[in-house]
Amino acid sequence: MRGQTIAYVDCFSGASGDMLLGALLDAGLPLEALQEELDKLELEGYTLSVERVRRHGITGSQLNVEIDESQHPARNLVMVRELLTAAPLDGEIADASLRVFERLAAAEGTIHGMDVDEVHFHELSAMDSILDVVGFVTGLRLMGVTKLYSSALPLGAGTVLTAHGVLPVPAPATLALLAEVGAPTVPTDVEAELLTPTGAALLTTLATFGQPAMAVGQVGYGFGQRELPWANMLRIWFGEEVPGGVAKARGTVREAPAGYEAGHGHTHPHTHEHGHTHEHDHAHTHEHTHEGDHGETDPHTHDG
Repeated sequence: MRGQTIAYVDCFSGASGDMLLGALLDAGLPLEALQEELDKLELEGYTLSVERVRRHGITGSQLNVEIDESQHPARNLVMVRELLTAAPLDGEIADASLRVFERLAAAEGTIHGMDVDEVHFHELSAMDSILDVVGFVTGLRLMGVTKLYSSALPLGAGTVLTAHGVLPVPAPATLALLAEVGAPTVPTDVEAELLTPTGAALLTTLATFGQPAMAVGQVGYGFGQRELPWANMLRIWFGEEVPGGVAKARGTVREAPAGYEAGHGHTHPHTHEHGHTHEHDHAHTHEHTHEGDHGETDPHTHDG
């Protein structure tokens, strides 16, 4: 893609880190180029692959991640920060990725009464969340995306089993992330977690909520592994911004953060704190269950 490209995340069935990254890959992000950037983290014991899938008449890509957990102990925010700052990543990629993790850790810490640096990203596993977060931020940069927008977010309903016991959907950390920016939501009664903490952290940190006037040039579909009565996916529209402004997403938005600007520093109108962990669409070899289409950093497992 060339020029000033904007992207709009159409969250038909919620969002997770792996669904978001899968949509970038479906839209043309080369897996080899993404892997080359992730290799800078010098992490071992994992394999990324992309599967072409067709569900409910829609074709797209599903990101699969296989992880040898014996090589990846749970990491806290301090360890993640050290990993990101030590790697030879582009400065803006490292900075944006760290902001996402800080907000995840802050949400977890607030909910569970812990200091932000004590929060461990175990149940989603630090490895999962690192690949989702750094991968998505890197993918936006590689595709030349200068501004990111998002639709309102379906949440799902019911409960989810976590390391802290049974919790309501949306998970507390997810809800805390949404409340921090007044993100617009869409009520649903499906008994499933549609929006994971990692998906919530990525979108509330990097995206402006609303649909921009744009000339659409490309669309990518990212699927999750969970089967739902509809195609369990999200899609990202890529194109050029045109005059017309941005239509607010359904719901009330207090103060949405600025979009991800690949060529410039990214400043937010709110203070970023720290994060959370949920399930993914990944095909994982984890001891914990990752079901959803959604990538999360919650100390619990989510279907998504």
